[in-house]
Amino acid sequence: MEKITFTVNGNGTLEKVEFYVLEQTKIGGTDYILVTDMEDGDGDALILKDLSKPEEKDGLYEIVSEEKELSAVAAVFETLMDDVTFVSDDE
Repeated sequence: MEKITFTVNGNGTLEKVEFYVLEQTKIGGTDYILVTDMEDGDGDALILKDLSKPEEKDGLYEIVSEEKELSAVAAVFETLMDDVTFVSDDE
């Protein structure tokens, strides 16, 4: 499983965070990746949206949080991966 490192700007300090990439897809010209904090088992997962421009060397990702977009992209990832079911923190 591919592991990627993100540099997160939190409260004015840069912090390195590592995630494992479970799957990626492109919807309507936008790239999305499904990442988790654990290589094995039931870890927390996030769907990240690539906001970078094609000519940029580094990717710029944001967490998908808008409910309609999140539901649509989660449904695509569930279809791509037979063994994945999304459960929100609210449930």
